[in-house]
Amino acid sequence: MNRRHFLQIAGGALTAGAISGCLSRGLGIVSPVTGGDRLDAPAFRAARRFAKTPFGRIAYVERGAGPAALFLHGFPLNSFQWRGALERLSPYRRCIAPDFLGLGHTEVARGQDVGPEAQVAMLVSLLDALGIDSVDLVANDSGGTVAQLLLVRHPRRVRTLLLTNCDVETDSPPPALLPVIELARQGKFADQWLAPWRADKALARSAQGIGGMCYADPAQPSDEAIEMYFAPLLASTRSKALLHAYAIGLEPNLLAGIAPQLRRSTAPARVVWGMGDTIFSPHSPDYLDRALGNSRGVRRLERSKLFWPEERPDVIAEEARLLWNAWVPEAAAFR
Repeated sequence: MNRRHFLQIAGGALTAGAISGCLSRGLGIVSPVTGGDRLDAPAFRAARRFAKTPFGRIAYVERGAGPAALFLHGFPLNSFQWRGALERLSPYRRCIAPDFLGLGHTEVARGQDVGPEAQVAMLVSLLDALGIDSVDLVANDSGGTVAQLLLVRHPRRVRTLLLTNCDVETDSPPPALLPVIELARQGKFADQWLAPWRADKALARSAQGIGGMCYADPAQPSDEAIEMYFAPLLASTRSKALLHAYAIGLEPNLLAGIAPQLRRSTAPARVVWGMGDTIFSPHSPDYLDRALGNSRGVRRLERSKLFWPEERPDVIAEEARLLWNAWVPEAAAFR
């Protein structure tokens, strides 16, 4: 399937109202989520599993069966970010959403680095532990850095790549993140930013909080999500130190010089970008479209911000199914 064919399909799906979800599974459109399928916080906690690896005990949630899809979350979130996508896509894939080293509930081994390269190695180890050869990769924010590194370091493990707002070679780290990195270096980010947001959830949703910065809906993130994200990070001195190490690890531009490697990839890739994002550059989706060797184009979401995948899981589900239908075995290798 070439890019023009892909965009024709995508355009037709949008015209037919695919986002609202009422077309058949056979057409590649995701069915509506029923009440029993929903992953609220209690259900998500109950579904959490741990895989023993040399990097520590990796927390993850798994739903569905068949070919695997791997969902990489943003900072300072965890796998709960993908609950809506897992609800919608588990009929079609073995959906796996891990917590990165230093974030969420993953129990990091003593002395373990938590930078992006270490995250890539951890994911390979996790996939090995779960008996998974290759995945459809979906990523957001700093998870996008890890996704691009995984694609070029281990190309045969990535069938397709769906990238949302994230770091790119020309914008990593984005200037908006530098104050966070500096606070992390001083050991203050957790207590000065996350702790007040957890204590005052209205503040967290305000213009001065993570909500106003990263979500379009003023009701987001929910009280439940705030607790799910920040409680494990604020649980101990060590969890705060790992959080800070994760942030500091984002400062070196590990994507520098990656464009030629991305260009060699033949894995079908798609970029969906929230254009209301004030963290990452609005020029980045065009960079990715040019850089990725088998890009299936860019979809722009007006007014959506950095963490739009949490707010708009129907879009993730729609785009993922279209992209997955574009994959053929010979496309999942490098030239």
